Amino acid sequence: MKKLKTLSIALALLFSAGSYAQTADEIINNYLENIGGKEKLSQLKGIKAIGNMKIQGMEIPFEQLMTKDGKQLVSIELQGNKMVWSAFDGKISWERNQMTMEAEKSDNETTQNLKNELEEFPDPFLNYKEKGYKVELIGKETIDGTETFKIKLTKKPLLVNGESQPNIKHYYFDIENFVPIVTESTINQGPMKGQTIKSTLSDYQEVDGIYFPFSSGSQFQTMELKEIKLNPEVDAASFALPAKK
Repeated sequence: MKKLKTLSIALALLFSAGSYAQTADEIINNYLENIGGKEKLSQLKGIKAIGNMKIQGMEIPFEQLMTKDGKQLVSIELQGNKMVWSAFDGKISWERNQMTMEAEKSDNETTQNLKNELEEFPDPFLNYKEKGYKVELIGKETIDGTETFKIKLTKKPLLVNGESQPNIKHYYFDIENFVPIVTESTINQGPMKGQTIKSTLSDYQEVDGIYFPFSSGSQFQTMELKEIKLNPEVDAASFALPAKK
């Protein structure tokens, strides 16, 4: 796998330092082209990410599987024991209770929000208009010395206690490579409601012709990927809610 340093897509090179793309659509098209192209992204049937996450001082090996037909599975390793922590089979979502470690079915609201989120596969900007999303170029902003384009992405509303809430995420695209290096979103519920989550994205690497960020982190957790597998074999039974013991 090759690390993404300076992408040499001809389209991006057409722009001089003073005449970079000035519309949100041009920035998004450059981004999608630079990470592999719309055709390659559209052909993806599944993505499996393998790595380590650091949260609350703990380092936890994990695997995350997402599929084009809207399924997701997250497995982790705790004290040498590997287990499926959460999953969604397209109809039923569930996750383990942190205290009892028993699998619990998610409520309808959580399930619908997850279903909407997984419709973004493999990238929220791919065919974003067909998803009902809207984009807006806010302007330029310098992030840690890097000049970026700030894009506002408005997605399908979130359900919070039965009410629709705005679902907005801001992306900061490096103007040289046209890839996001920071994202920002706001927590809509719970004790941290109203707090902003700022996540960094870096170490873009190529996997079978498509670039992915292998490092990401926020004030709550960081993730370092070791490997990404495209179109992996999928065991449909692994997504199912485990039977109660």
